[in-house]
Amino acid sequence: MRKFIKYSFSDLVRSYWTIIYFLFFAIISSAILYFSADMTKSIVSIMNVVIVLIPLVSIIFSTIYYYNSREFTELLLAQPIKRSSLILGQYTGLALSLSLSFLAGVSIPFIAGGILASEHFLDFLLILLAGTCLSFSMSAIAYMTALRHENKILGFGISLFIWFFLAVLYDGLIMLLLVLFREYPTNSLAIVMTLLNPIDLSRVSIMLGLDISALMGYTGAVFLKFFGTMRGLPISLLSMLLWILVPAYFMVRIANKKDF
Repeated sequence: MRKFIKYSFSDLVRSYWTIIYFLFFAIISSAILYFSADMTKSIVSIMNVVIVLIPLVSIIFSTIYYYNSREFTELLLAQPIKRSSLILGQYTGLALSLSLSFLAGVSIPFIAGGILASEHFLDFLLILLAGTCLSFSMSAIAYMTALRHENKILGFGISLFIWFFLAVLYDGLIMLLLVLFREYPTNSLAIVMTLLNPIDLSRVSIMLGLDISALMGYTGAVFLKFFGTMRGLPISLLSMLLWILVPAYFMVRIANKKDF
């Protein structure tokens, strides 16, 4: 599996699109720091970019990568190679290349802007951690979807819908349920539904670190009130880890049963 990780990573890290991904984050981060003198506002601004763009790019790029390398994957599987090693190796190399581009693109401008000496350094590390978790989580979901569907258009469409649902429709669904059940205690419902969305989890985790309840929205405010910062942050990070492990498990399970 290490060989597959090394091959996929070395192939993707030199990719034209990976370089564009890095340059985009570098330019956006530099622009945010240039136009905002307040480091807190800069961190919140880059957070909004991270929680929307990283899931979108990860799920699209991962789906495209799987379908483009499907013939090569089938050729390798004709050899005495474990399916789980091949699929996990490709997925890990892909997620690592996306994470590295994001980490380098955001870190370089912020380090040049003095984040290392800032009181918000730990908050910045939390953004990097959340972005990395989103890269791995959404890439696993994309791979799981692509393995499940042979039709490229169908698989690509389902992947896009998953992103659209989690990033756009999900919050509206939460608000609708809270309005419908406004006569009942809804704090637990809001917390559970937040845990079921990796994008919401990332936003809440960062906001728990920043301790800016006014910007967290209803679900984040309830999360902070119920768990408290010292308990809520570990729980949200553990949930993000599960959002990586569970899709990866089903990805391997589908690959082992799939007729290549």
